[in-house]
Amino acid sequence: MPGTLITVTAPSGAGKTTLVRELLLRDPNLRLSVSYTTRTPRKGEENGREYHFVETERFLEMRDANQFVEWAEVHGNYYGTSRAWLTGQINEGHDVMLEIDWQGARQVRETFPGSVSVFVLPPSLNELESRLRNRGTDSEETIEQRLQAALGEMRHVQEFAYVIINGRLHVAIDELAVVVQAARLRYTNQHKRYPQYFSFLAQDY
Repeated sequence: MPGTLITVTAPSGAGKTTLVRELLLRDPNLRLSVSYTTRTPRKGEENGREYHFVETERFLEMRDANQFVEWAEVHGNYYGTSRAWLTGQINEGHDVMLEIDWQGARQVRETFPGSVSVFVLPPSLNELESRLRNRGTDSEETIEQRLQAALGEMRHVQEFAYVIINGRLHVAIDELAVVVQAARLRYTNQHKRYPQYFSFLAQDY
C-alpha cells in the first residue's frame, strides 16, 4: 500500500530540522525528503544530506520541466521538492517526512490530499529571536528579516491539521511521533494494510 506523507512547517529558528532529525533516528520506517535549493550551504551542511544545492539556472530548468511537486522562493532563495523521488517513495510504501514552508505545504496538500500537515511554533517571539542569534550564522539585518518573515509565516498556522509548540525539545519530539503514528492508524491505511480484520463486517450473522 502507498506510504504516508507528513509535511512539517515552521518559521526559521523554531526547531523543525532538529525535531525531524531526532524522529528519524527513532523511527527507521520514515524517509526524509531532501529538497533542492539555490542557497549557499551553511557550515557543516553536505550536499545531498541537508539539501541538494544547485545553481539558480539549474533550479529554474528543473522547475520549468515540471520536476518539482512544489517550489517556492524564500528569503531570496529557491526551494523545491523532487516529484519523481517523492512519488516513487510513497508508491513503494515508504512513509516520507518533508520539511517545507507554508507555501510548499499548501501545494503538497493539493497534489497529495491524503498527506498530513504539521506546523511547529516557537514558545514566543523572544525565544525565536534568541535561537536565531545563538546560531551565530546570520547578520543583524538577516535576523530582523527572518523575524518579520516568521510573523507572516505563523499567520498561516490555521491551515495545518496539527500544531506543535516547541518549548521543550523532548516533549515536541514525542508529540511529532504521536502525529506520525496517528497518521498510520487512519482507517484508510489500516483497511488496506489489514483487510482480513475488516472482512467479517461484510458477513451476515
